[in-house]
Amino acid sequence: MVAFARGGGSDFIARLLAVKLGEKLGQPVIVEAWADVSGNLGAELALKAPPDGYTLFLAAASYTVNPSIYRLSFDPLKDITPIAQLTRGPFIVAINPKVPANNLKELVDLAKRQPGKLTYGSAGNGSIVHMVSEYFLDTTGIDIVHAPYRGTSPTLTDAIAGHIQVVFGTVASTLPFVKSGQLKALAVTTSKRLLALPDIPTVMEAGFPSYQVTNWHGLVAPKGLPKDIQARLGKAVNEALTMPEMDSCMAQDGLTAVGGRPEEFDALLRREIRQWGALAKKRGIKAE
Repeated sequence: MVAFARGGGSDFIARLLAVKLGEKLGQPVIVEAWADVSGNLGAELALKAPPDGYTLFLAAASYTVNPSIYRLSFDPLKDITPIAQLTRGPFIVAINPKVPANNLKELVDLAKRQPGKLTYGSAGNGSIVHMVSEYFLDTTGIDIVHAPYRGTSPTLTDAIAGHIQVVFGTVASTLPFVKSGQLKALAVTTSKRLLALPDIPTVMEAGFPSYQVTNWHGLVAPKGLPKDIQARLGKAVNEALTMPEMDSCMAQDGLTAVGGRPEEFDALLRREIRQWGALAKKRGIKAE
């Protein structure tokens, strides 16, 4: 089960994995999308299913943001059985080409000279892009006004038109506009550069060594999943992720395959829930 609309990044990863996972398990894997603004509906439905291994939930990075923003009907840690992290990748820090900044430091300097004059966009209050952006503002001490939109497409449309100046976008949604020159990329948020943009530095390389954020996906099951089924699913997922064609397919969205043990994915979830919770409290971030 996926908590976002068909055709989006999470849906793409789910369908790519479903084909390979079906081959490994010897039975079809069907993807169902239950989209809502927060992404909580799909999680709620999946995590309240019987813990028999037949219902899995593909969690995205926003999964660790939501506990600090929404009143959830489930516990995002206690009500799951982690399987494995699936992917990781960066967000792209991009600006309208008319903004007088050639690199990230120049953008920060501009924002410091003109506090409250620049505007950044996101897919809504409490979205992962909102949190990633506010984390950067908090790290650098700059004041850029938040413009919440209802989705990624209108955010990018207004960034291209110059109605807003800054956006922290996913690779899948933002890279085409960078390639076409409609947006200017200044940095990527991971510790390593993006292969598709080898000349664009990381935020850390650009002079802000304490800032690093990863966009990711992972697979969980409802709590109470038997250990043998958890192990079988984990083995199948890890084998699927190592298939040669997976890397090339994921690279289309600027992602790389991760895999690993359920304990490692559980640690990521716990770490990010604490991180985003502290940031939401400090910055006064609430859902719309």
